[in-house]
Amino acid sequence: MKPNHFIFADLSTYQPKVSMKFYSSVFGWEFYNEYDYQTAYLGDEAIIGLYETPNQFKQLKMPHFWMSYIQVNDVKKTVEQARNLGGIIELEQELDHFGKVALIRDPLGAGFTVYQGDYLMNTRTKGISNTLIWNELHASDATKIIPFYEGIFNWKFASNGKGTYKILDTQNSHIADLFEIANDVKGKYEYWVCSFGVKNLKVSLQRVLEHGGSLISDEGNRIMVCDDSGEAFFYIQSL
Repeated sequence: MKPNHFIFADLSTYQPKVSMKFYSSVFGWEFYNEYDYQTAYLGDEAIIGLYETPNQFKQLKMPHFWMSYIQVNDVKKTVEQARNLGGIIELEQELDHFGKVALIRDPLGAGFTVYQGDYLMNTRTKGISNTLIWNELHASDATKIIPFYEGIFNWKFASNGKGTYKILDTQNSHIADLFEIANDVKGKYEYWVCSFGVKNLKVSLQRVLEHGGSLISDEGNRIMVCDDSGEAFFYIQSL
């Protein structure tokens, strides 16, 4: 796996059984438990993870949320760089059978997880239905976070002049996007968003609505939806 690339996503939920039923109904995933962590599969291929929100975060009334994972060579070094560049370290730990992880927030507050280890495989695809296909950052002020991500991941940001940036790796491969969006449009929080690909957008939306989810926005070739928790949101994109 390439360092500083997105490889995985998981869902933090207060009600794992309820959430698993929702996502199984929408995407056809089957969940298997290992070390108190649920992994969703399509056939033999792992897709995403799911776990119950830890009590410490429940007490803080953190919402259900999707988390983007980025592979790194050295979690400790990345944490030090992030802290020096104005990031906030919410969690850093080493887990048996899993590897090293750190939950980091950028200077505006958008959270992501960095991962060092061999347990997680790269499950992001380039167009397989019902899988993770993309990650993007929605932020209110790009100038306040671009130096942060450049510093910790060596990413480059190519602007189109309209508040949209392609995020490029050191080989100039397009790996993610940054959208500068005013708070009165996106809400007061900054966040990374996961996108899942589907063959039929209309059918997928119908499944979301039938199982307690809701439509947030319709962009034509993709929709932003919320799951049945009323909090965890994500994109479904037509392939």
